[in-house]
Amino acid sequence: MAKIFFSGIGGSGMSAMAGFLADKGNIIAGSDRLFDRIPDHPLSAVLKFKGIEIVPHDGSGIDRSFDFAVFSTAVEKDQPDAVKARQLGITVKLRPYFLNELISSYKTLAVAGTSGKSTTAGMLAFLMQRLGLNPNFIGGGRVKHFKSPDNLGNSLAGSSDFLIAEACESDGSIIDYHPFHAIIMSLTLDHNPVEKTALMFEALSNNTKGLVVVNADDSNLVRCNFKNQIKFSIHANSEYRAEDIEYRPLGTTFQLKGVNFRLSLPGEHNLYNALSCIALLSEMGVRLSDMPDVLADFSGLDRRFDIHLNDGRHLVVDDYAHNPHKISFLMETVKNICLSACYVFQPHGFGPTRLMKQGYIDIFVQKLRGDDHLILFPIYYAGGSSQKDISSDDLCREIRAAGKSVEVLKERSFLLKRLREWDNYIIFGARDESLADFAGEIASRLK
Repeated sequence: MAKIFFSGIGGSGMSAMAGFLADKGNIIAGSDRLFDRIPDHPLSAVLKFKGIEIVPHDGSGIDRSFDFAVFSTAVEKDQPDAVKARQLGITVKLRPYFLNELISSYKTLAVAGTSGKSTTAGMLAFLMQRLGLNPNFIGGGRVKHFKSPDNLGNSLAGSSDFLIAEACESDGSIIDYHPFHAIIMSLTLDHNPVEKTALMFEALSNNTKGLVVVNADDSNLVRCNFKNQIKFSIHANSEYRAEDIEYRPLGTTFQLKGVNFRLSLPGEHNLYNALSCIALLSEMGVRLSDMPDVLADFSGLDRRFDIHLNDGRHLVVDDYAHNPHKISFLMETVKNICLSACYVFQPHGFGPTRLMKQGYIDIFVQKLRGDDHLILFPIYYAGGSSQKDISSDDLCREIRAAGKSVEVLKERSFLLKRLREWDNYIIFGARDESLADFAGEIASRLK
């Protein structure tokens, strides 16, 4: 048992590790500037219910009784927690490298990809739990089935030696992971250029002891050199190719190797997520015939096509989509449900928006229909040092120049005064939990 301090504990990856280690019997405390701003934040309440002590993000909660401290990469070195840890000589571990330590301690099933990894990791954990495999889980998204008063839904402390971990490529630490098996879902522009991310995924493959389950329909992944590949697909030939697919507005049916499946999540992207899980579990010895009933029960993750209202006239959805690839899948899914929509997008981070600017413009120009409307909120800024040389207005100008209906609203309240202009609202963007609350407010006003 260890006593560990988490600085930036409110982050998705940090809260998952903190919750996981608390459930394993360790003493956990932590701080986050989000909780300083919003003391009664629901994430803080769940962590406290689990027995984790939440202290101010001012260095006062750190003392020499801690064995070590884990810091989010979003916490700058000049922040009080970091300064205090250095003054006391406490060992500091950055989140991605501490995750690597945990990954090395288990038979880890690492889920990677520029899109789909959160849902896939959560789906895999759910399937393994329901199939009696008792997995451990550290995820980036909150699985609805795992949520409880003392569990955010992004971790599980199981009794097996399997750990399902979301392997994010954003900070480059993925090249040091040595998992037991790996899944690689997709390769598109996100945190890094495609070529750089491809090299990271190849390194992950080389470090994987067992199988590497790969999406055979992804043209960028097909060009990579992966060892011990097992492929899944919808279009290309592969060992696990879905057939007899029927996309329904809020779900999908398909057949795989003669077994009928039903997925209670919409869209082609969720079918890919399911196929990757089925492929890996099948290769691990689980019978295909044992999976359909369990898969059908999976209801997804928070902020992944969360339907706040669907009453026959109005549809209100909240989603985490934030890169062009995810946004494309989201808009294709919406096309199967309604004839027009008001899309409400909040870009996250000035650096990511700068990197993906042209991708955003291209995807909105391609996917917005004649009766669709796009509202852009100002770029979400979570603090820290950043060059603020881009804005949502820059996106708006070029999308409008291509003939699409788009505007920037500086305040969310401006939209609340105009809700009768559209019937369907799709709210999306990363990091900012308040977007889900905003979708809920829209839904309540439309009822």
